[in-house]
Amino acid sequence: MTIDQPFPHRWAMLPAVLSASFMTLFDFNVVNVAAPALQHDLHTGEAALQMVVGGYAFTYAAGMVIGGRLGDQVGRRRMFLVGITTFAIASLLCGLAQSPGQLVAARLLQGLTGAMMVPQVLALINSVFPVPERPRAMSWFGVTLALGAIAGQVLGGMLVQADLFGLSWRAIFLINVPISVAAVIATARLLPRQLRGGSRHRFDVLGALGIAGSLGLVLVPLTLGREQGWPAWIFALMAAAVPVFAATLWWEHRHTEPVLDLRLFSSRAFAVGLPATATFMMFFNSFFLILTVFWQGGLKLSALGAGLAYLPLGVVFGLVSLVGRGAVTRLGARAVPVGSLIVAVGLIGLAVVLHVLRGDITVGWLLPGTSIVGLGSGVAYLSLISSVLTNVEPSRAGAAAGVLNTTQQFAAATGVAVLGSAFFASLGSGAGPAAYARSTELYMYLALICVLATAALAAFAHRPATRSGPATVAG
Repeated sequence: MTIDQPFPHRWAMLPAVLSASFMTLFDFNVVNVAAPALQHDLHTGEAALQMVVGGYAFTYAAGMVIGGRLGDQVGRRRMFLVGITTFAIASLLCGLAQSPGQLVAARLLQGLTGAMMVPQVLALINSVFPVPERPRAMSWFGVTLALGAIAGQVLGGMLVQADLFGLSWRAIFLINVPISVAAVIATARLLPRQLRGGSRHRFDVLGALGIAGSLGLVLVPLTLGREQGWPAWIFALMAAAVPVFAATLWWEHRHTEPVLDLRLFSSRAFAVGLPATATFMMFFNSFFLILTVFWQGGLKLSALGAGLAYLPLGVVFGLVSLVGRGAVTRLGARAVPVGSLIVAVGLIGLAVVLHVLRGDITVGWLLPGTSIVGLGSGVAYLSLISSVLTNVEPSRAGAAAGVLNTTQQFAAATGVAVLGSAFFASLGSGAGPAAYARSTELYMYLALICVLATAALAAFAHRPATRSGPATVAG
């Protein structure tokens, strides 16, 4: 239940809960930078390395709906504290791992514990902050997302390169421990105790297993498919996800307290906003991957150099989230289509520069385009999240946030797998800046399709409903 009066410590609480979003996004990106050190130190093979990256994404995505629903049932304060405490333990286990198997197991646990705390962040913002203050709170949420994504590249590269206390790659996980401890102390004091869960119900175990299973049948093959050469069993597993998910929906429809509350989809903003979020995240996460590969593989930048090249994008994204929130608010329902079209301009500009310069391309030529992409993403992304949750009842805020976060992670993994596969298929055995530029240009056009789809879906989601029947006359 929500508190009747605005919570007096809500602004002091916000940085503490946002630390959860920062750490999970940081850990999603940082492993790519540390991969060479991991392989050297633990003698990690290709399959184990993929599980270190993809295993975290799988348990994180699969657990989101469950974590959100548990927050609604047993209390968001309790679930957040449990989640961030166990996330610290899982991060410590990652940093202390002595074998690839231990690291994979710890990463699976880390993703699951992250899924327990992150849905509570959006649910808490939606429940604690009065409606006039939510755009400002969401703008700080956007800054946190930008910082987490950029820090995963920049700070991760700095930590590995500095080799503090001889920790090498272990520092990227151990840094979460003091942050988590500070967040636990702060949130234990600041989170409102009035925000308790609803009445006790038997947890929907079959629904939780069905959601996790159907996601796993898609995410695991997508993660392993390219390296395995896309054998028939990969497609068989993905095909099996359809009947499993259909059976899960049937069960959820019949269950009195489902882990996936289908009543959420009665809102057009939610039902159409989710696929709009999915198409945007397919672009957003794959964009970071492809540019990193291009900068490091094609232009031979170091991991730290590639991370620093993202700074203009991150700075613009953060500034839009903070300074430009008034302009974004005035755009209202038009913010997502407008932001997506700005991103489209940036992608077209990048494609043109890549096509014209080919082997003569340098990082400097790409920074204007990536900055425009950051500008459009800052306008679109926060508005997209807010619009999806617009008509959600506070009692279902945790479940809605869980579904939204699951959709984001699932779409991110799908974008990396599908668009990344197209990029690497185009690259083939090519080497040098020209070959990488050609394949990156192809990716830009595929990403353009995603953001145009986002613009169209967002415009439809908030189109005024047409009235049926005869018009009435006032007065």
